[in-house]
Amino acid sequence: MPDVIVVGGGVSGLTTALLLAERGLRVRVWSREAPAATTSAVAGALWWPYRIEPEESIGTWSLDTLRVYEELSSSPGETGVRMVAGVHGGERLSALGSWARGLTGVAEVPQGLRVTLPLIDMPVHLRWLEERLASAGGVVERRTVGGFAEAAAEAPVVVNCAGLGARELVPDPGVHPVRGQLVVVENPGIDEWFTLADPVSSATTYFFPQPGGLVLGGTAETGDERAEPDPVTAGEIVARCARVRPEIAGARVIGHRVGLRPARDAGVRIEAEELPGGGLLVHNYGHGGAGVTVARGCAHAAARLVP
Repeated sequence: MPDVIVVGGGVSGLTTALLLAERGLRVRVWSREAPAATTSAVAGALWWPYRIEPEESIGTWSLDTLRVYEELSSSPGETGVRMVAGVHGGERLSALGSWARGLTGVAEVPQGLRVTLPLIDMPVHLRWLEERLASAGGVVERRTVGGFAEAAAEAPVVVNCAGLGARELVPDPGVHPVRGQLVVVENPGIDEWFTLADPVSSATTYFFPQPGGLVLGGTAETGDERAEPDPVTAGEIVARCARVRPEIAGARVIGHRVGLRPARDAGVRIEAEELPGGGLLVHNYGHGGAGVTVARGCAHAAARLVP
């Protein structure tokens, strides 16, 4: 019998499961999809506290995660984590939260903030997490969960890392998707990332040099549950990125991605409650577009609630 069942096999679920397994607990992860098919797998995955609340906690969670990624970047082929320089267009340190004081090597330049940050190849990183979990004795099982009582019947502690699925499982009507669409092109020789947020629309402009191609973005469409890429949107993404780096206009498109970020009106929820039929339920969901950025910090916070 397992000590803990973690519901959800994305980056939050696997990271939380790994910390618990490394404590010596017997852990199973129940996930509807394989980790490589989760929303986490399609993330552009630049570390940055983006569209996430509550403000009083995100700094600690984000910086805890940053320190871990900095360590993991020493083995990028294994962990999927690299430290890459780039520019956050239009940003200034004075406009950021207190967490920005934890950054090193930040420089204000005419275009914005220049800084070196973790850029994560998510398929590789998820595979690394799954392998580490297996080495610690944990197991990932493909399983659709109808309710937390189902998991509580097999383990005394259940951890809810269900992402968007928490909307029905909790249930929590404050959970909603924020649709993100990306385009992947052959990299025309760009080795630094760039981001620029549009303050008046859901459109953003960014490109991330990943091993499998240059990832272009993006969108942040609240409440939009379309899982298929929109060709008009894809064209607009390429055009916005090409205005920053003209060589992108002629790059061959090699793929499209859509992910539904699991946002929550009240921000991230990390707390424990007793289940009506017995057992402890620990919540860790509502990370929106910053699940990768806070993965380790939130996992630590959730794991502390597991006896």
